[in-house]
Order: sequence, then structure tokens, then C-alpha cells
Amino acid sequence: MTFKVPEKFRITKGPMGSDSSYGNNGAFWVKTKKCVFTVIASDQGGWEHVSVSLPARCPTWEEMCLIKDLFWDESDCVVQYHPSKKDYVNNHPYCLHLWRPTDAVMPTPPAFMIGKVGVA
Repeated sequence: MTFKVPEKFRITKGPMGSDSSYGNNGAFWVKTKKCVFTVIASDQGGWEHVSVSLPARCPTWEEMCLIKDLFWDESDCVVQYHPSKKDYVNNHPYCLHLWRPTDAVMPTPPAFMIGKVGVA
């Protein structure tokens, strides 16, 4: 279980700039063939967290999987929370978040409750 940041995408200049001395905290422009994601990462307060945004639409499931694999290992479980209405905060209409607690094992449902294993 390893939270890591892709240094090659780190924003190093301007108001969001940082360098590797910030560890897993900073802003990143993750460039793909189709678009550029703005990602903000942190590992403070008992949580590993990345926010992922695009300027004109929300990231897709596949795009969130790509970001997850850049910041965590394949075997790590991270979640997107849907909080109760009273706790809901939305500062950007096209931003999604991935979370993992640092001091607990993430519970997951058994695979049979999700679908049939091995069926595409």
C-alpha cells in the first residue's frame, strides 16, 4: 500500500507550484492524449486524497481509474464518497475526489455482491 505522486506531472511554478520537498502534497497537471486533468494531492489529517478536475466536464470512471493507478498501487482500495446532504460541499462542478484512510483498513463488500467474477 503506497501513496505516491507522479513527479513528472507536478506543477512547479506559479501559485500552485511545489517541488518534491512537499512530499505527496501538491498540484499536478496529468496530461493524456485526450485532455489535461488538474489533480491536487495530499496525505494529511489521516487521509490520502486526490481531487481530479477538468474544465468542462466531470472525469469518467476510466479516467478516475487512470488517476487512481498513478497515485496508488494496483492493490490499494480507494473510494469516492457520496456524503449526506448536510455535509455536501461542491466548490467545482467538474471535480471528483478519491480518498483512503491512513490509519484503517478500508472495508470492502464481497465480490459476489458486486457481480459475477470473470464476466466482462
